[in-house]
Amino acid sequence: MQDIAPVAFPRLNEPAPDFKAKTTHGERSLADYKGKWLILFSHPADFTPVCTTEFIGFQKAADTFRGMNCELIGLSIDSLYSHLAWTQNIQEKFGVEISFPIIEDIKMDVARAYGMVHPGAADTQAVRATFFIDPNGILRAMVYYPMSNGRSIDEFVRLLTAMQTSDANQVATPEGWTPGCDVIVPPPKSPDAIKQRMGEGYKTTDWYFSTKSL
Repeated sequence: MQDIAPVAFPRLNEPAPDFKAKTTHGERSLADYKGKWLILFSHPADFTPVCTTEFIGFQKAADTFRGMNCELIGLSIDSLYSHLAWTQNIQEKFGVEISFPIIEDIKMDVARAYGMVHPGAADTQAVRATFFIDPNGILRAMVYYPMSNGRSIDEFVRLLTAMQTSDANQVATPEGWTPGCDVIVPPPKSPDAIKQRMGEGYKTTDWYFSTKSL
């Protein structure tokens, strides 16, 4: 029976793995994005149909992300020349010019550091992994998709909006939250705080569950 090497995953709320890599826009490192949010996403290979739709989706939302102080950077195990040929193909065949860099990761250094390569899926391909890194370089969210199914870019916009809202207001957001919906107030942490909760002006269903509008 063949031994399968364990996949090392980075941890949420800890510094994201550092990287310095060649990209379609020159060399990029994690430090280049200090002070900004960064979405780092991997795809199995260039010139694949599902990945092509995702790149088009990310590009169409690029201005939205930049307006949220967030940059995009893609990755696959393919070469820089393959990346360049693929982005040219997307522009020629789909009329979409890809404006964000794509990492060349032939040696799989970045992919392994971020847990993007799953031997059970493919030995030399990165799964559809997406990482949200905050302006302080802290990994805040990880989302993995199977190779057969494309990501929802709208969900990534929603998730980033939710995290930025939580950071700015010290609140949580409920399932399916979108701007304009109520947010969740942190629950009280002592018996006295529980007694005070009912008089704090929130929409309180029970002592541990209170919401408010922003």
